[in-house]
Amino acid sequence: MSPVIKRKGEKFTLPSKYLLLILTILCTLLMLITFGTDVFNRPLNTVVGYVVVPFQQGIAKVGGWLSSRSEELVQIRTLLDENARLKEEIARLTEENTLLQQDKYELNNLRALMDLSEQYGEYNKVGARIISRDSGNWYSTFIIDKGSDSGFAVDMNVIAGGGLVGRITSVGPNWARVTSIISDNNNVSGMTLSTEDNLMVTGDLRLMSENCITFSQLVDSQNLVAEGDKVVTSNISDKFLPNILIGYISAINKDSNNLTKSGLITPAVDFEHLEEVLVITDRKQTVEE
Repeated sequence: MSPVIKRKGEKFTLPSKYLLLILTILCTLLMLITFGTDVFNRPLNTVVGYVVVPFQQGIAKVGGWLSSRSEELVQIRTLLDENARLKEEIARLTEENTLLQQDKYELNNLRALMDLSEQYGEYNKVGARIISRDSGNWYSTFIIDKGSDSGFAVDMNVIAGGGLVGRITSVGPNWARVTSIISDNNNVSGMTLSTEDNLMVTGDLRLMSENCITFSQLVDSQNLVAEGDKVVTSNISDKFLPNILIGYISAINKDSNNLTKSGLITPAVDFEHLEEVLVITDRKQTVEE
């Protein structure tokens, strides 16, 4: 067999079966290297670290922020609903508290009237509520919600808050007008309870800002009357029943005639705050008869 001599100028060619064999061997080696070592993993991990990981971190932060905002919105909605419910509850409790305070105030007034009724137990009395009053800060004249249908008549005495308020001056079927002792120039015959000295009590609205009315014609030759003494209606009063408390002497002055004294009385009744009164249905004329 004669050797194959390559002629000058001819190209080297590798048979396809040898090329396929070489490529198969090369691929097998690369597979073994890839699975057995991290030669190719390191560059790939580096690329992932610089590109993919920051992107994933950004996505995670955005997702976390959106989740947090979503939770905050849910909490805000819950708080708004809770706030609305609490406002309704506060409004309801405020209304109930107002009603309870009103009931307590009325109960205290009724207890005071009951105590006053017991204090003047010898007289027949009927309760009434004030429904209107004349202009001004004081209950100098006012209207009550009962009248002749309840047995009320002119000159019946009216009491409240510890003492004398005034008397009925006009009456209708279901109403009556009361003129109080603080009305200007309204006179009440009184006496000092400790000495039984007579005096004249006169209303004066100008002095009510100082919570005072005046008295005069007090004969106290022995100087026994002092500030703080009680003043009550006298037995000689033509309109008022006897021994109803009017107030307390707060100032005494000697008159220029050196025979009588005058001064100021603090009323027993709070004429700035009146709601309920007691009407004594016994009149002075009836008692005398």
